[in-house]
Amino acid sequence: MGNPLSENSMNITSQITNLQLKYPFKIARRATDAHRQVISVEIDGGIGETAPARFYGETVETVSIALETIAPALPNNLDAIHDVMATVETTLGGNYAAKSAIDMALHDRLGKKLGVPLYQLWGLNPQETPCTSFTIGLDDPEVMAEKTRHAAAYPILKVKLGMPRDIEIIKALRDVTDKPIYVDANTAWTPKAAVRKIRELAQYGVELIEQPTKPDDLAGLKFVRENSELPIIADESVKRASDIPALAECVDGINIKLVKCGGLLEAHRMIHVARTHGLLIMVGCMIESSLGITAAAHLTPLVDYADLDGNLLITNDLYTGVTLDNGKLILPKRPGIGVT
Repeated sequence: MGNPLSENSMNITSQITNLQLKYPFKIARRATDAHRQVISVEIDGGIGETAPARFYGETVETVSIALETIAPALPNNLDAIHDVMATVETTLGGNYAAKSAIDMALHDRLGKKLGVPLYQLWGLNPQETPCTSFTIGLDDPEVMAEKTRHAAAYPILKVKLGMPRDIEIIKALRDVTDKPIYVDANTAWTPKAAVRKIRELAQYGVELIEQPTKPDDLAGLKFVRENSELPIIADESVKRASDIPALAECVDGINIKLVKCGGLLEAHRMIHVARTHGLLIMVGCMIESSLGITAAAHLTPLVDYADLDGNLLITNDLYTGVTLDNGKLILPKRPGIGVT
């Protein structure tokens, strides 16, 4: 997987991969994509992956630079993941996508060393995984309806909205499916518009609304929540555990993504803090291979919702890991993350 980043540092190797999308993928704040870049890393036999997002100020290039920066600073005892990640945290500052790849590789390494999958390392029941939703990217209503027909194998749909034709889109989808629908506006609505749209969407069997307003508009989120009959889930508004207390009265739940928060350790912190505040929890993803998706899937016995379909949206997945049984996530029993 590439070359060592430094001859005199811990042996970290990395590789950039272009993931090809089955369909052009569009959300409210970003133009259509035909492919996405991820970067995988290997640390002493453990592997990880991250899918950096420009929205959060990261690219595969910034991740590569961060890996070069951290390699000489990694402690020798890689088993002590908390200590290693504390060093990574202070050395790298932001760079959460880079941190996520390192954290993931360390967990994979330790699970392999101990001969147990991550869920067993954490004492979780692999039977308690939820079903994942399957994302229908933003497009013309008739195109989204056709994508919905092609998603017959998945029991829950996550529908991207954020355009003038939002209600028309949901009506078109309801003409072809009666499945549960989660709606993700990706910050596109004003608070008042969100309240109006949610009242209409509720009539079409929509079950929750994700990130209706701008990320930093907590007052707007609170207004929407107070006037919504559907649960409001924060995504772009919440990156790490420290963001949760300020959000607790503004939303009903949070969406945790490893790329946003910096890895599995921080994701665990977020889960515990969110539960302390009585919040619902979703584990989400970017467009990722089965490596990143499977790592996140090991967390799902702890959460209410899963949106782990990034690997289902691509044509050139390099890994095999988590599988589905009528939409339910089936965790691999192999050690570490468990991908091959």
